Amino acid sequence: MNKTALWALIIALFIPFIGFLLVKDFSKNAVHMPRRYFYDSVAVVEKAGKRTTDTLWHSVKNISFINQNGKPVSLNDARGKIIVLNFFFTRCPTICPGLTVNMKRLQQSYVKNDSIVQFISISVDPENDSVPQLRHFANRFNANQDNWWFVTGNKKEIYDFALTEMKASVADTDVDTAFIHTENFFLLDSSRVVRGWYNGFDTVQLAQLARDIPILMLEKGKNSPSFFRNFIPILPIIIFGIVAAIAITIFISKRKPRE
Repeated sequence: MNKTALWALIIALFIPFIGFLLVKDFSKNAVHMPRRYFYDSVAVVEKAGKRTTDTLWHSVKNISFINQNGKPVSLNDARGKIIVLNFFFTRCPTICPGLTVNMKRLQQSYVKNDSIVQFISISVDPENDSVPQLRHFANRFNANQDNWWFVTGNKKEIYDFALTEMKASVADTDVDTAFIHTENFFLLDSSRVVRGWYNGFDTVQLAQLARDIPILMLEKGKNSPSFFRNFIPILPIIIFGIVAAIAITIFISKRKPRE
């Protein structure tokens, strides 16, 4: 084997290995989207003679409230936004004040981007939480009320929403379904699909929530990903094929009789 063919063989073996390391590094640093948790059904889609399954994820239904300013609001009013919500009541002497403080800290991260996230604190004691009490509670914690609603409404609708739509008793198995009192913050994407719940007193989980919010914004372009993104998993094979073709071409050219 002459020197040129030997170098061609070395390159043919070396470049795919480098390609593998590059793909491994990109994969390690790739953005991992928050998972979806609940689905309504699985549909079978037939396209070009091939059958595939498509999961229909549970999208939280709209619900209407009255906020701390006496204004009717609903989840539809936050259309296109990421939603972070929790359940509380103004007379709560235990966890609610601490949760509100931590929600405030989270909100401050988006003070200049209040069009991205809507924060909602839903009263589970609507009989006692009047509009003035909600407003007093919001003012007590100096909440930025432009993108943070403290809301009340029909108790049955709120409890049905918490248990049936948000699956609060799944997220927190210790929750009392007769009086919902949970430490969790719930994260909904712009399609109102539940993407996670986070203990509002756990600094690690709160940090994860703070990271997951902007990550979910990247999903807005999920229907038009880069064309080249599809080839990342097979990039080492492509590189190997290209290099092998080059090596074979060089080998054949060396075998041709010289003029």
